[in-house]
Amino acid sequence: MSLTEQLLRPLLASPAKPLITHYDDRLGSRVELSVATTQNWAAKTANWLVDEFDVEPGDAVAVRLPAHWQTVGVLLGAWWCGARVVAEPDGARVVFTSPDEEIDAPAVAVVSLDPMGRGLSTPPSGGALDYLSEARMSGDQFVPMQPTPGDTPALGSSTVDEVWAEATARAATLGLTAADRVLSTMDWTVPDGILDGLLVPLAASAHLVQVTNADPAKLSARREAERTTADLPS
Repeated sequence: MSLTEQLLRPLLASPAKPLITHYDDRLGSRVELSVATTQNWAAKTANWLVDEFDVEPGDAVAVRLPAHWQTVGVLLGAWWCGARVVAEPDGARVVFTSPDEEIDAPAVAVVSLDPMGRGLSTPPSGGALDYLSEARMSGDQFVPMQPTPGDTPALGSSTVDEVWAEATARAATLGLTAADRVLSTMDWTVPDGILDGLLVPLAASAHLVQVTNADPAKLSARREAERTTADLPS
């Protein structure tokens, strides 16, 4: 079973439940994703990766993106089709990058990071693809053509089983449960930031309130408004 299926399966009984709330303090934006919306973006991404790039279990997908609600869809979609998320583009089937970074790779997907979910205002250069505009045309449901074995690399050098075991163990150590609302200001570096900042709260089925470009003066108000119960880093 893929990492994405293990993360989402316990949540699907409450599809309307908020799962990810993303703030960007530099832009002054707030976006909230339900379980259903998160699953939808993950499915679209997985379908796009398989149809456009022939991604199979174990294939490397480079993710060079900030902690953002769109990055959630990229990561969960990559894991759903069995991809291994890495940081460096060398040997990757496709590289996901932000508009302000130019990557020389055979296949590049530029993620707009627009708070409203709009694609790029101008087409990307050098044959790169506009991830949001392209992936949103893919199917809302994803059915893997083959299962993802537990020993498939999923994040850096760690396998699906290893990542899942580490995420659930760290969530238990922090005492996180599905009743928690976790405020995080962590960067999603590969692999440690993604593990601690994203996978640990999701493994606990907790609601993640992610603040990007955090303004320290606003964090107290964020905690109060979102009724958060835990912080990352703790």
